[in-house]
Amino acid sequence: MSNLMILHHYLCVTGMNAAVRATVRVGLYTGASVYFVHEGYQGLVDGGDNIKLATWESVSMMLQLGGTVIGSARCKDFQTREGRMKAAGNLVKLGITNLCVIGGDGSLTGANQFRTDWSELLVDLVKAGERQDRASKSSHLNIVGMVGSIDNDFCGTDMTIGTDSALHRIIEVVDAITTTAQSHQRTFILEVMGRHCGYLALVTALSCGADWVFIPEMPPDEGWEEHLCRRLADVRLQCTHIHTRIHPRMPCGAPPPHRQNMAFVYVVYLVTDRLGFDTRTTVLGHVQRGGTPSAFDRILGSRMGVEAVMALLEATPETPACVVSLSGNQAVRLPLMECVQVTKDVTAAMAEGRFEDAIKLRGKSFENNWNTYKLLAHINPPDVKSNINVAVMNIGAPCAGMNSAVRSAVRIGMIQGHTMLAVHDGFDGLAHGNVRTDPLSWTNVSGWTGKGGSMLGTKRTLPGKMLEEISLNINKFNINAMVIIGGFEAFVGGLELVQAREKYEELCIPMVVIPATVSNNVPGSDFSIGADTALNTIVTCDRIKQSAAGTKRRVFIIETMGGYCGYLATMAGMASGADAAYIYEEKFNIKDLELNVEHLVQKMKTTVKRGLILRNENSNAHYTTDFIFNLYSEEGKGVFDCRKNVLGHMQQGGTPTPFDRNFGTKMGAKSVLWLTEKLKTCTRHGRIYANTPDSACLLGMRKRALYFQPLAELKEETDFEHRIPKTQWWLKIRPIMKILAKYNIELDTSEHANMEHVIKKMGHL
Repeated sequence: MSNLMILHHYLCVTGMNAAVRATVRVGLYTGASVYFVHEGYQGLVDGGDNIKLATWESVSMMLQLGGTVIGSARCKDFQTREGRMKAAGNLVKLGITNLCVIGGDGSLTGANQFRTDWSELLVDLVKAGERQDRASKSSHLNIVGMVGSIDNDFCGTDMTIGTDSALHRIIEVVDAITTTAQSHQRTFILEVMGRHCGYLALVTALSCGADWVFIPEMPPDEGWEEHLCRRLADVRLQCTHIHTRIHPRMPCGAPPPHRQNMAFVYVVYLVTDRLGFDTRTTVLGHVQRGGTPSAFDRILGSRMGVEAVMALLEATPETPACVVSLSGNQAVRLPLMECVQVTKDVTAAMAEGRFEDAIKLRGKSFENNWNTYKLLAHINPPDVKSNINVAVMNIGAPCAGMNSAVRSAVRIGMIQGHTMLAVHDGFDGLAHGNVRTDPLSWTNVSGWTGKGGSMLGTKRTLPGKMLEEISLNINKFNINAMVIIGGFEAFVGGLELVQAREKYEELCIPMVVIPATVSNNVPGSDFSIGADTALNTIVTCDRIKQSAAGTKRRVFIIETMGGYCGYLATMAGMASGADAAYIYEEKFNIKDLELNVEHLVQKMKTTVKRGLILRNENSNAHYTTDFIFNLYSEEGKGVFDCRKNVLGHMQQGGTPTPFDRNFGTKMGAKSVLWLTEKLKTCTRHGRIYANTPDSACLLGMRKRALYFQPLAELKEETDFEHRIPKTQWWLKIRPIMKILAKYNIELDTSEHANMEHVIKKMGHL
């Protein structure tokens, strides 16, 4: 690869440093010379000390830093041809033919214009005295973009770098307000950022159970004031102690006519004057841009940085400028200007009042969020009941996000007219009749989205030895369908119920399993509820690394949870910049351990005098955490010393992250809607009888979408002895982690992301 340059333009967001680090290190790995551009396009135009050679050590200890270490600035000069000519001259002097830009649609559009003008700029440079040979070596310029924006307003990607971290900041504030307000009858109105995109406001509303949300893509209908006041009055009668409305921050200037009634001050006046409620307001402001990046943003930035370098490696003069994006858990490449055009189409649709089109153009993820919010926040339970009883239970170890899934399942069930029954203590509770006699109500589950653990209680007990008792209680409580939320035990327990249908007719009811476990080891789903929260807990390795940096020449060995599944160790290793992550799925021996020790010995000779090793708890029966600690301590004598930490059950606790709250909310809602439809097909002459494989499914996320898969079909995909899926998508990320830690390994590029078309992709989703 020729020389490579990386820059930010205009606004910095948390998570950008992970992208910078990955781009630099993978660029160096490919043999390129990599340059920083300080202060964005302004630095590119000014040149000189603003363009500096990057080294491996220069991007060390960046992952946990907010903002961007290479700076960002507005640049009017680059908008002129003269300014772009100066920038081109600076690139030609250094032989740079690959440019990686992290920014929003304006920054990336500017980069594409630069590429379009490149040939003419070279001609002008030669006329102005530039050497022909240098210009000839820089005959074309490759451009790749990564989108950094807390607003998540760039079409073509499910998530932009910085959005998840911004949601973390917002939810921290919302949770703090909630605890403050528990003893007061108050209404709280929050204003969040987002400009013309309502993503932050919408996901925050889902994550905290807000009573109302205003987003620019879907202004409220005529007469919304009466609707809002009526809803708040109803909620107050139900004894809820906090009401929350979420506003996106509108751009400066007078709002368009269809937004005028959404003005922040008007809503405050409305609630205070018409209802007489004691009201408080909070404008979050730029706190949303800062802080430590979340685990998701670190991993996203790292994956996007790697993919950006791969895209530049494979680029030709005919390849259009592309932007690397996230679709589900897949890295994709999209033509830059197609994404920019669709983003502009959203703005045009809103300006013309085509709000349904605006929602769809935002993408399937945004549309699903909006539809779920509407169901949970704006529809009251019907007066006519369905005579269907749906049992909800938690199985296995507790994890953050379980309660979000229960809450949405209960409320969607009530909206469908069902009676929602709470089963306490899992299958054990069902066998012993520990079923709540009074059905769950709308207010019973109020505030559950922000609570960790399991409000229903959970046990690991499997149903196999209690089938008789479970069948009797299903009949006693007239249970017609079940939502089973939990980890591997939930999956195995669901299978045992299905296999017992031939003997126990009471088990012939529709049932759905929702994966919820920190281990992320349930087959049929790329992600489980709770894993994201656990990852963010493990990322407290930041503090350990800081300790090592202060002490110098110190290596920390950290043990993570996960059973036999190495997901937590691997992804935490990526998010924290670990030197190695030992897992069961990737066998290792004493020679590998020796290699890792030698790697750290060499590392201590550089300016980076610290090390971090992660070990999954069941990665090897003999090479225990104590063994590895003792080995490293002995072999590192005179070079480095060691410390160890076993994080333990703190990984299962804490308040759920925005991702787990949102994921759990959508999974719970989707599962009950599916059960409702399945009940229709399984009911004959007023009797429910479900014995087909597709009447007992697991709801999982596979690549880009949510799917219902029969539990029986997932048996072939499962290693039951070690409680893991036989195929795990995240294993392909491990080589990236090793390259970023400076191991000399071969990167398999056979499965790289192909160029897709954004319109086609959105239609596919």
